[in-house]
Amino acid sequence: MSERERFLKQFDALNVENFQDFALALFQYQSKYNFIYKKYIDALNINIDAVQDIRKIPFLPIEFFKQHKIITHHDNIKKYEAIFESSGTSSRTTSQHFVPDLNHYLTNAQRIFEDHYGSLDDYVILALLPSYLEREGSSLVAMVDDFIKKTKSDDSGFYLYDLNKLVEKVKKLKKVNNGRKVIIWGVSFALLDLAENFQVDFSDCIIMETGGMKGRRKEITRDELHEILCAGLNVNKIHSEYGMTELLSQSYSKGNGVFQPSHSMKVLVREVNDPFDVKFSDKRSGGINVVDLANIDSCAFIETQDVGLVNSDGSFKVLGRFDYSDIRGCNLMVF
Repeated sequence: MSERERFLKQFDALNVENFQDFALALFQYQSKYNFIYKKYIDALNINIDAVQDIRKIPFLPIEFFKQHKIITHHDNIKKYEAIFESSGTSSRTTSQHFVPDLNHYLTNAQRIFEDHYGSLDDYVILALLPSYLEREGSSLVAMVDDFIKKTKSDDSGFYLYDLNKLVEKVKKLKKVNNGRKVIIWGVSFALLDLAENFQVDFSDCIIMETGGMKGRRKEITRDELHEILCAGLNVNKIHSEYGMTELLSQSYSKGNGVFQPSHSMKVLVREVNDPFDVKFSDKRSGGINVVDLANIDSCAFIETQDVGLVNSDGSFKVLGRFDYSDIRGCNLMVF
């Protein structure tokens, strides 16, 4: 059994107790077999054998996914089942995430969702993700498409721009009342179009926003977005999903703006003026660093351009973005 295969096997048993040991072992592995990450570590003059704490692991700036092919392999992986690509305008370089095992991503995403919300069998998912459907390589579409199939419901499905059809579907599901909960999973600008142009009562639905104005509207804060959606869709709260092309794990917020990291993910906060001063939590806002142990074949240690707060229990809140970074598809806010 190769080292990679051992990591994949151990990943299935990942939990809070063994998270740090797994992370440190994966760091040792990636620092040897990820060419770009190794060069970055060498440039920082870091002795990898001296790293015995997650906070001391060097986090790779997320921009590297735009400039380089970030892959970890010593098993000579040459084929990829998926190449996820971030959204962006034609004038911007997009990130790419090379995934040799699509099932690893989808199985982990399902576990994360079901840890938070219960079995997919209990849901109908109506996906309002027009901008993601219009391009190839969206990790979000791959995940939601898999979720839709696993609901085993003929009512689940994608909607492009036909909001009338979605509204009629929700009305029909209300009348049927088959005991399944309905999730409307949408990109921000499409949910705003729905809330502002229709008089609907979605009080029985879960509204899951995934951020992203996609240049269609002015960027607003998550709090402002949720206030508009709650009023327009007649719901008490808006749920959120935090994910991005460079990560294979997600986090969810059930309406209070606080995200709960998954079993495979830990969020840390770094000082704004010192990216190497990393803490598990801090009363002050700082840059968000993510440990995503699902990223076995890329890099599990990512320095994002999001700004947030991390609580003592590991939950976190996204406050905005550094003002010099690109606006990203799955993130909502800017300073």
